[in-house]
Amino acid sequence: MFRRPLARAAIVSLAVLLAACGIFDKNDGDIQGSAEKLYADAKADMASGGWQNAIKLLERVEGRAGGTLLAQQAQLDLAYANWKAGEKATALSVLDRFIKLNPSSPGLDYALYLRGLVNFNDNIGFLASFSNQKLSERDQQAARDAYQSFKQLVEQFPDSKYTPDAQLRMDYTVNALADYEVHVARYYLRRGAYIAAANRAQQAVTTYPQTPAIEEALYIMGRAYDKLGLAQLRDDADRVLKVNYPNSRFLSAIGPAKETPWWQFWDSEKKWWQLW
Repeated sequence: MFRRPLARAAIVSLAVLLAACGIFDKNDGDIQGSAEKLYADAKADMASGGWQNAIKLLERVEGRAGGTLLAQQAQLDLAYANWKAGEKATALSVLDRFIKLNPSSPGLDYALYLRGLVNFNDNIGFLASFSNQKLSERDQQAARDAYQSFKQLVEQFPDSKYTPDAQLRMDYTVNALADYEVHVARYYLRRGAYIAAANRAQQAVTTYPQTPAIEEALYIMGRAYDKLGLAQLRDDADRVLKVNYPNSRFLSAIGPAKETPWWQFWDSEKKWWQLW
């Protein structure tokens, strides 16, 4: 009596299962096989520049191989693929998540290096090549973020194969940051904002003391202090410039310090008859 209903129930269950499998296959498209197979297909897409398809496959790999080294590798490749596909924000989000959740991963040095690269290349940007705009004239937040990532890599993994290149990029980045501060200070000086010019130049000297831009920063400080009537600060800045850069091209613009005679009670920039 009970066999026929049971058989019917089994047939119905099997039909539902097959229907579900059909829907799954339809949604997945050609994505089939093990996590290893999916990863191999994703790498093939990456090699040929098929970033969008690679992203879909890597997301599947990460989900199927969760908790394994393969999943970690897929996550790093996912960040790289998003970066190459122009999805910088997504790439950084994936890397931040990886660094936070995998502090002891063997791929942590690469994650730090890649995060630095994403910001480093974004800072250069393709628009600069069209506008002929110097790197030092653009917003530097990406450069600061790149520097911090490279710095963390160098400090935590001094023996990493990515460290030498990261060190070179750090040097380039810190020079760009110093150039940016001097560029802003120069802008303020030309427009008569002498306090702002002095402060920005001093910030460059204090924050990036070993960079080539400091030569001009000291010159800007001296000229800004001179315009503000701060003779002692002006002389201090000029003296430091002369000691550290004896062949500086800016020295000819400074000239020897002039002392005002006791009897010259009028403005040194005006003739005496202009006062009457």
